[in-house]
Order: sequence, then C-alpha cells, then structure tokens
Amino acid sequence: MDLSIQSSFLPHNDPDASLAFYRDTLGFEVRNDVGYGELHWITVGPAEQPGTSIVLYPPGVDPGITEDERRTISEMMAKGTYAIITLATPDLDETFARLQASDADVVQEPTEQPYGVRDCAFRDPAGNLIRINELR
Repeated sequence: MDLSIQSSFLPHNDPDASLAFYRDTLGFEVRNDVGYGELHWITVGPAEQPGTSIVLYPPGVDPGITEDERRTISEMMAKGTYAIITLATPDLDETFARLQASDADVVQEPTEQPYGVRDCAFRDPAGNLIRINELR
C-alpha cells in the first residue's frame, strides 16, 4: 500500500480565535474556510506541505451524536482532554520562544523525555493539546 496522511481533524469552538492561532501564531496557511450558518470548517496547514492539512471543525454537529455526547465533548474540550496533535520542528527552543511570546497556553516547556524525544506542549484556543517534537 502507498498511503499518506492527508488531513487530521481538531475541534474548535471559536472559528476566529482558531483561525488567528493557526494562521498568525503557528504561521499555517489557510486552505479553505467553509461556513454553514454559524458553523465553520477551516482547513490549515504548513505552506511547505501542501498535501497535509488540519481541518478545524465544529464538534458535535454529527446528527448521530446525542445531546449527552455533545455535552461530554464540550466538557472534555474545556478540560483540554478531547483532542491531541503532535507537530515537529528542527528548532524546538526557537519555536517554543515564539509561542510563549504569543501568549499561547503553555502546558510544558521543552523537556527531554525518557522515551527518547525532546518536546514541549501547549493548548490551542479550543483546548486541544499540541505537542511539538524536536526533529533530530
């Protein structure tokens, strides 16, 4: 098989804040912004990787999700336990400094992990955990 990752999905609860964070703070390009009423699906990604995207989507819009499940999703997002993505950079210290200067919600400063990676972590405006690994 010849497979690649095309899209990953992260929920958002404020399209303007998410757009500002992924575009202005992380420097991703906006590839698509689809609105349906007050709902927005925003596709972003690194300019140097046109085949890989993150779709920021409104959670709980699936008609198969119950009200209890929607409430659980909202609660988990508020706690920052609903979604995670891992990014990578060749210069973790510079990336961390830029994120810290932008007032991103820092969860963990750059740390050498016992499992062999050096990384840091922060949350996006929706509470999604974003880990950044240092490329070696």
